[in-house]
Amino acid sequence: MSDYNAMELMISVAARELEDGASVGVGTGAPCAAAMLAQKTHAPNLMIVFEAGGVAPLLPEMPISVGDSRTYWKAIMANGMCEIMETCCRGMIDYTFLGGAQIDPYGNLNSTIIGTDHQKPKVRFPGSGGANDFASFCWKMLVMTPQDNKRFVEKCDFITSPGWLQGGDSRARSGLPKGAGPYKIITNMAVMDFEPESKRMRIISINPGYSLTDVEANCGFELRKASKILETQAPTETELRILREEVDPYRYVIGR
Repeated sequence: MSDYNAMELMISVAARELEDGASVGVGTGAPCAAAMLAQKTHAPNLMIVFEAGGVAPLLPEMPISVGDSRTYWKAIMANGMCEIMETCCRGMIDYTFLGGAQIDPYGNLNSTIIGTDHQKPKVRFPGSGGANDFASFCWKMLVMTPQDNKRFVEKCDFITSPGWLQGGDSRARSGLPKGAGPYKIITNMAVMDFEPESKRMRIISINPGYSLTDVEANCGFELRKASKILETQAPTETELRILREEVDPYRYVIGR
């Protein structure tokens, strides 16, 4: 049971960030798997919230969309998207998981276009959905993503979901809630957080099988470094068993 893949590692690391009694806004895929794993291990009272309206379901198995009927299974409430976004605006959601095609040193995310011409981009992506709302108003934003130079860029072609904007206090000065913003970046190679003052991304732990050189070589900007960089804890046998047998037995996510 000691063998695991990159997706299983990222999900396990992300799940450990979610404490019992917290609330988390998730989409489907890896974020949902992380929330389910946390709920089935150390955080039975974790409140999972889906942007389509499901609040605190006890997920029987992996849903395939945020509006899947399983996202309402034994939930305490079946709302709509407007109510969920209002709940975020009121500061009642602790964590959220987001991703994108690009991420910059301050955790800003692009899931809209690649290229500088908005009308005729090189690539057009689906856009925000509820990601801008979650990034703007949930207290701690986590990102789970593979790491490479094309995804980790010095400047996003478009900012779909705000991170720490230009760093420092620029996010608070923009009018967004003070203290809310990017929290951890979890990749296949490392875990990053953000410096308290500058709000630039920094390495805090490196995943098993990778080196500092690997992490820096697969990033399109200079990463700051914590005073002590740790080794990321590999998934435990218990985490892998629950993830494979209860959370995602059909390997919709961990089979990627």
